[in-house]
Amino acid sequence: MKQSPKPTYGGQAVVEGVMFGGKKQTVTAIRRIDGTFDYFYLEKNSPVWVAKLKRIPFLRGIVALIESSAIGSKHLTFATDRYEEDPNDPVEEQHVEKKESKLAMWLGVAVIGVLSFIFAKFVMTLIPVFLAQFFRFLVPSDTGQILLESFFKLLLLLGYIFAVSQTPIIKRVFQYHGSEHKVINCFENGLPLTVANVQKESRLHYRCGSSFILFTVVVGMFIYFLVPTDPLWLRILDRILLIPVVLGVSFEVLQLTNKCRNIPVLRFLGYPGLWLQLLTTKEPTDDQVEVAIASFNELLRVEKEGVPVQNDISDLEITE
Repeated sequence: MKQSPKPTYGGQAVVEGVMFGGKKQTVTAIRRIDGTFDYFYLEKNSPVWVAKLKRIPFLRGIVALIESSAIGSKHLTFATDRYEEDPNDPVEEQHVEKKESKLAMWLGVAVIGVLSFIFAKFVMTLIPVFLAQFFRFLVPSDTGQILLESFFKLLLLLGYIFAVSQTPIIKRVFQYHGSEHKVINCFENGLPLTVANVQKESRLHYRCGSSFILFTVVVGMFIYFLVPTDPLWLRILDRILLIPVVLGVSFEVLQLTNKCRNIPVLRFLGYPGLWLQLLTTKEPTDDQVEVAIASFNELLRVEKEGVPVQNDISDLEITE
């Protein structure tokens, strides 16, 4: 009898924890300052029309990106809001602190969202164009301009990741990112989820969002070969209008490299993304792996038994 394939799981590192998601449920586990675990549950309740869009090639990548960003921001808010709270503090004091910290966090999320938009749309899209155009007297051909533009874009991407990775909090997030990948690799390899087994696994994974980011640079370069680089205003307009196209095609490339990862001749297609993960993941500690295992096991339990009826986080949503 043919065995049914294992379900596909994804995840995201958060502050002092890890989020894992399946087809219908998402769970975050964080370690609080007293050493205990705290959990956040969020059900995926996509409208029917969204579910249909997610089945359309090239369009599904954009939909998945929007959906994962919306869900991920809620889990990140929970983690940032809760991990420093002391469960032994009086409830009233916690409540006041929670409201204040949540307001600050939502403001922070808004600022980060704006900065991310500016960085993605202007820094990563427009500055490479201007830099390449500045050197047109040395590289006048359209092909040379596109290659130079892509080089500057890659340089900015790597420089940005390296710079943020130097901050202590991001270093820890990258460690949790590594623990997330290790847990998924351990599960997909059919091994029991123990700290020892998980630590033996690779911190790299073919389906990682870091790979997706890198593929947008590579895929964008090939798509740009189809449009003119002159005049400059048309080049800028093309880059902005082609952003959804680049995202959609990059998602399909990411899916393809994941399907080919066990084929010796084709597995190298995903290597550039794996190399980038050497920057976006770090080797986790055993304590961090414990949190990732707890999160994944809780997701598996929730998928079978459902989200707990009672939750001590009364003012946080547990369903959409």
